[in-house]
Amino acid sequence: MLPLALPPLLLAAGHSTGMLNLFAWGMPVVLFGIIPVLDFLLGQDALNPDEQADVPHMNNERFYQVMTLGWVVAFVVLLVWSLQVLASGIFSVPGAVGWVFSVGIVGGLGINVAHELIHKDGKLETWAGGLLLALVSYGGFKVEHVRGHHVHVSTPEDASSSRYNQSLYNFLPQAYVRNFINAWRLEAERLKRKGQPVVSWRNELIWWYGISVAALVACTLAYGWLGAAFFLGQSFIAFTLLEIVNYLEHYGLHRRKLDNGRYERTMPEHSWNSNYFLTNVFLFHLQRHSDHHAWAKRRYQVLRHHDHAPQLPAGYAAMIVLALFPPLWRKVMNPRVEAYYQGEEHQLA
Repeated sequence: MLPLALPPLLLAAGHSTGMLNLFAWGMPVVLFGIIPVLDFLLGQDALNPDEQADVPHMNNERFYQVMTLGWVVAFVVLLVWSLQVLASGIFSVPGAVGWVFSVGIVGGLGINVAHELIHKDGKLETWAGGLLLALVSYGGFKVEHVRGHHVHVSTPEDASSSRYNQSLYNFLPQAYVRNFINAWRLEAERLKRKGQPVVSWRNELIWWYGISVAALVACTLAYGWLGAAFFLGQSFIAFTLLEIVNYLEHYGLHRRKLDNGRYERTMPEHSWNSNYFLTNVFLFHLQRHSDHHAWAKRRYQVLRHHDHAPQLPAGYAAMIVLALFPPLWRKVMNPRVEAYYQGEEHQLA
């Protein structure tokens, strides 16, 4: 829950030091500067829960569910409070940009919480996940991720699986557009199968994007252009952070095509894994992505490490920074992809 507390703590530090505009940029400093260092110092954690002794109890422990649902409520409060702080006029223009950037990073971490919730079966969790996504203007992720990405992951059909040698800056525009279009296509197919019109109250995307529009209108009515800029700005930072994470989670990995024309079953080896302790705590074990894709219904607290899955050289926080520099990214990651497909170089085409 610490990311939710960081903006108020940073604001308090800015007031106490007289450096408000500097501390407004605190979230990127913490996430992309301090956490990678702490990840290196604290090391990795490959401990798995025992399937018989631990997993049944951990699955039923309400604490873990309260953490994710509580995140949604707290993020709503944080958004309202953050906009009020911005509108108070205490920041310079660079400071205001930094504040929006910092809140957007928290929203990006919130998408990770929404990701955990939308994979569950209960309506409370899936709706809470949809609400959290709507508050960062990315409601389509709820549909496309579950019905699109998890079906086509690590194949050419997936907009969220980056290719070998593809740069982040080539990947991002395609991900934005294709994921939005795919979500509407998948929802239209679902409704048509049920004999229902696409444009109707049963179309869940209309609800999620409707909530986004309502939030934008509310911010605009309350604070004018500043409110609109705040809502759209934090949304853009949040879903861009999500797509950068998508980029690094499957880079260069491919499911092999079988003789019958279908792709092999999704297994741990089709996602990059990372066990750096601190980032895993921050991200509700998202870095154990290999296990998540192989068994998508497993709750975050019981996700497992797999030795045979390809391993990232650092935690997500450090890898996001690396991805921003394509030559360095290729220098670090391409040899790992090539080693993984040694003897099957055609897989890299």
